[in-house]
Amino acid sequence: MIFVASTTMGLESIVKEECIALGFKNIKVFDGRIEFEGNFKDLVRANIYLRCSDRIFIKMAEFKALTYEELFQNIKAINWQDFIDENGEFPISWVSSVKSKLYSKSDIQRISKKAIVEKLKEKYKREIFLENGALYSIKIQCHKDIFIIMLDSSGESLTKRGYRALQRVAPIKETLAAALVYLSKWKSDEVLLDPMCGTGTIAIEAAMIAKNIAPGANRNFAAEKWSIIDKNLWTDIRDEAFSNEDLAKELKICASDIDERSIKIAKENSEKAGVEEDIVFEVKDFKDIESPAKYGAMIVNPPYGERLMGDEDIEKLYRDFGSFCKKKLTKWSYYIITSYEDFEKVFDKKATKNRKLYNGGIKCYYYQYFGDRKNGYKN
Repeated sequence: MIFVASTTMGLESIVKEECIALGFKNIKVFDGRIEFEGNFKDLVRANIYLRCSDRIFIKMAEFKALTYEELFQNIKAINWQDFIDENGEFPISWVSSVKSKLYSKSDIQRISKKAIVEKLKEKYKREIFLENGALYSIKIQCHKDIFIIMLDSSGESLTKRGYRALQRVAPIKETLAAALVYLSKWKSDEVLLDPMCGTGTIAIEAAMIAKNIAPGANRNFAAEKWSIIDKNLWTDIRDEAFSNEDLAKELKICASDIDERSIKIAKENSEKAGVEEDIVFEVKDFKDIESPAKYGAMIVNPPYGERLMGDEDIEKLYRDFGSFCKKKLTKWSYYIITSYEDFEKVFDKKATKNRKLYNGGIKCYYYQYFGDRKNGYKN
């Protein structure tokens, strides 16, 4: 089988590295997705272990279609009966069509649904399907007349770890937060600082990475209810994940925010994630922070202009923040994600490198400033 790990644009290389680390085979990289080959054990492991992917799909087919009749016949040719139970719910929940002759999403959805029903009729010998059982959500993606048909095994997005019951304005997705930590090359024996932590997502993801806590071990997935996957697989791989946790590892993670309510939520979220002992949360303006160590890494997702502040306020914030970094984090490495186009100018320092990423659909840049590191190396 071929599986698809979908991801936010810009994170493909990170998800590829995760797939390599998990031992997946024949990995291929495309815009917004990573494909790999495997069996149901690999599907379960991908859902439980991947930190930066959004969802895990089974790739059911890829074909070219220029007419709705071609679309119908190609969809019907897929072995849906090998996956979907007689009472299974099989909505076509997501359709996209770009630069293609067949562009009507509603027509693609309607014709595809009819084709799947006709295929299932052949096996189950019935005219009406109640669709009151397990969920088999279907995604159809078409680009330049090439259709990719996928079956969603995850259900809720993998960004839903289960620890963030509450949030404040403009939170960063857990998958992106984990990617920021990976890109920073932060090591677990270094101090990590997030001086505008909001509800604590970056700090929590860093702690989970350092302690090898699998992001999906404590949540459920749509495919857990599929009859074609042995339920023992889910139990065994969760047990494997729990046994690999390094809960005794000591960490030095500091996270603060000027908003008292956000810090309260951050503490609650860290408790749900099981890392409350690893992060020191404080209500504090970043200007009042004293450097917790001579060397370290700072990862921060500061407010952006689009939703939270006006340009003048943003400029003052980033100018003050630049002064803070130069005065108090002299030898530190720091990593800042923002959509503000003039960030380097206002921050008054050119980044060592930057990387284009997307946060909630907003184009951002991840500005990376490489400083001295505790062990005498640089990034």
